[in-house]
Amino acid sequence: MNGAAPGRASASALTTQIGNLNVTARNGPVCYTPPVNSPSRAAAAAAGSPGQAPGAAPAAVPQADGLGGVLGGVAAVGNAQYVAAMPPPPPQQQQPGSGISAIFRNATSTLLEVGEPRVCSLPLAGAASMGAPAVVVRHDGFVRRDRLWRGAGLALPVFAARTRHSVGVGEFLDLIPLVDFASASGMRMVQVLPVNDTCVYNMWWDSYPYSTLSVHALHPQYLALRATVDDIEGASMPPDISAEIENARVQLDGPDVDYEGTMATKKRLCRKIFDAVGHKTLQTQAYKDWFAASEHWVVPYAAFSFLRDLFGTAEHWRWGVMAKPSQQLLQDLTSPDKEWHSSILCCYWVQYQLHRQLRQVSEYAASKRVVLKGDLPIGVDKRSVDTWMEPHLFRMDKSTGSPPDFFDPNGQNWGFPTYNWEAMAEDDYLWWRRRLGHLSQYFHAYRIDHILGFCRIWEIPGDCATGMLGYFRPSIPITAKDLEVRGMSGPGVLERLTEPYVTKALLKKLFGPELALEVSARYFIEGEGPGGYRFRPEYYSEKVLWELKERPGSPDWLVEEIAKTRKGLLTLRQNLILVRDPEDPQRLYPRFGLMGTSSYKELPDAGWRSALSQLHDDYFYKRHDALWRSHALKTLPAIMAASDMLICGEDLGFVPNCLPPVMQVQCLLPGDVQCLSRLVRFL
Repeated sequence: MNGAAPGRASASALTTQIGNLNVTARNGPVCYTPPVNSPSRAAAAAAGSPGQAPGAAPAAVPQADGLGGVLGGVAAVGNAQYVAAMPPPPPQQQQPGSGISAIFRNATSTLLEVGEPRVCSLPLAGAASMGAPAVVVRHDGFVRRDRLWRGAGLALPVFAARTRHSVGVGEFLDLIPLVDFASASGMRMVQVLPVNDTCVYNMWWDSYPYSTLSVHALHPQYLALRATVDDIEGASMPPDISAEIENARVQLDGPDVDYEGTMATKKRLCRKIFDAVGHKTLQTQAYKDWFAASEHWVVPYAAFSFLRDLFGTAEHWRWGVMAKPSQQLLQDLTSPDKEWHSSILCCYWVQYQLHRQLRQVSEYAASKRVVLKGDLPIGVDKRSVDTWMEPHLFRMDKSTGSPPDFFDPNGQNWGFPTYNWEAMAEDDYLWWRRRLGHLSQYFHAYRIDHILGFCRIWEIPGDCATGMLGYFRPSIPITAKDLEVRGMSGPGVLERLTEPYVTKALLKKLFGPELALEVSARYFIEGEGPGGYRFRPEYYSEKVLWELKERPGSPDWLVEEIAKTRKGLLTLRQNLILVRDPEDPQRLYPRFGLMGTSSYKELPDAGWRSALSQLHDDYFYKRHDALWRSHALKTLPAIMAASDMLICGEDLGFVPNCLPPVMQVQCLLPGDVQCLSRLVRFL
């Protein structure tokens, strides 16, 4: 080997030299084997001998007539381990272009790979290196088997796994009989929806499991009240509280989930249990160990929850001086000398009990050889602990969504802020590593919701209500130069392409002759804009138009008229060809489906229409594969390295061509799951 061993990789692949051979390794397990028919079967070492620290001086390359192998987890081959040479296979087992690799176990033993022979084509002629030894590097992922493994499983929300012991919804401990059912029926996986706290609004809206208040905190609705004192030696639930729990169980055992009733009941009973018995948990060593490991997130979570209830809103930007947290503020809010400190401690206690119960389920599932699979939402709520504590990691004035498709012709606006990946990369994606490390306490595998977001995201300006006027981030924009070389230049061209195209004929078509007069007078400035009408500044925002509503008690004719007005105004607001970047007006993006707009159809120049159609198709279907692949190969390895959980990606929707090969290279499983329309209630 020439030169010192390489250090940590900064890219997804790295080529190093072993003797006079070039070996290319990618992130993930790799195996190097010289082919059996190579002129030289010299064993090799990559970046150190067994037990040698990465970056240390390399060991000498031993020479032998046997085969050598290298296995690494790969910090740019820096943690690859040398495998001693072995005798070659018998001649009858040798095939041209095949090889046998050895997997390093420890200093004294190796494990031979078994299975079908590996076959490859070697450049034996016509190459400058003709006759030189060749090296085959194959990326095998996490495991290689002779036959594909098959297993069955089931997926359902935790709140749907109700038993005769549940209070209002299915609880974590109700997953234990579900695991028993899976095991008894030969299933090997139980998948659940996200289980994080979503208590943003303190109403039934919070039942949506993908809008998280905290990426660490678990949802209090899943707490099994009956088991919250089991960790206190010699303690039992007071009889009066047991009676209340039983009464709540009966009252909330209806055909539908009463989310608000369940949350109010559990919040009240949690405090009652904590005051009566639960506070003793805080003196146990198990709790102290958990708190020490969780303090970095549970203290901000408790402080945030207190302020949310105090101000009556989770919109932390409305909290005045408390909108910008500091360590001093957190210390003041959670200080033992504050009159509300018992509420803070109760919040800690609830999270500890949730942790304890979900860990119990996870360990039980493992004992039954059943994989417990979690769900990782792609976004977090703008009104969350995470955006309050680390706003620099999020683009708070933008939203995440998806472009128009078969399911929604206006696209989707999920309301989550987009990620500031550049800021996240500065500390090696610490936020993601902590998030995944926390999740791995409970789950053996997880599904990445909208894995497309690690290639690119559909970013929507903050004043939009739908997903129609969004654009990809990252992406390669259209510039004025792109338009100019296609003949679109001169005064008024950009305004014509980027502003809503509103004409008198369009107003009459959408609203009718009479209503058109009222609409044009109230919402537009006549005589301006590309089509003769420009939106008044106060009505330019999609959100403002979306929120146009009738007054309570309005007659039916007025309700219908306002609905018609709102729909027509949104159509006009979206009637443009190019979308300007809110941060840089020189960056332009094609409006999705621009060829269907009247703004496009009424362009007088057929050459413009042809050029704009080509730019549209190039932007949405062609120009970004290399960019998005590069972005995914930076972000996905960061989260993969954060835990040893098996990762599955939900790759539905507007899938770019680069995603399937990226998932294959990174050993990510596609997340196709067959769901049953009816579920069994477990006794």
